[in-house]
Amino acid sequence: MQALYDFFPVLAFFITFKFAGMYAATAVLIGVTLAVALAQWIRTRKISAMLMIMTGLALVFGGLTLWLHNELFIMWKPTVVYLLFAAALLFSEVAGPKPLVQRLLEEKLTTDARTWQITNLSWAAFFVVLAAVNLVFVYRFSHDAWATWKLATMGIVFLFALAQGAWLSTRAHVVGE
Repeated sequence: MQALYDFFPVLAFFITFKFAGMYAATAVLIGVTLAVALAQWIRTRKISAMLMIMTGLALVFGGLTLWLHNELFIMWKPTVVYLLFAAALLFSEVAGPKPLVQRLLEEKLTTDARTWQITNLSWAAFFVVLAAVNLVFVYRFSHDAWATWKLATMGIVFLFALAQGAWLSTRAHVVGE
C-alpha cells in the first residue's frame, strides 16, 4: 500500500507535466501529496514518517518552485530525497547496533550481520547514484527528459528492490519458517 502512496504523486506530476507544464505539475504534486497524507491519516489515524518527510519536501521544494518561479527547486527535490535516504542508511551503520535495513526487515527475515551490512550499503550507494543521475538530467537534458527520468526511477527502484530481494533470498531465512 505504501508503494501506491509513493507512486500517485509522481504519476500525477508526470501526467500534469506532459499536458500543462512544470508549474502546474508542481502544484498538482503538492496537492496530491497532501491528499495522500490525509488519506493515510483518515485510514490509520497516523502518517508514516516517510510520508511526512515526502510531504514536507514537496511543500518546501514545490512551494519554492511556485513562489520564486524557478523550476530547479522541484527538479532538485529527488536528489535531496535520495541523499537523505543514503545519509540515513550510512548513519545507521555507525549510530546503532543494527543497520537501518536490518531494523526495517528483521521481523520478516533473519540473516547474518555481514549480509545486513552489505544490503544496507548497497541501498546507500544506489541512492547516491540516483541522486547523481538526477543532477545529470537536471543540467544536461530537457525538462521533458528529466520528467521521464523521474517517472522511470520508480521502476528502477522497484527493479533494484527485486534484485536485492533475490540476493537476500539466497542468504536469509523468512521468520517463522
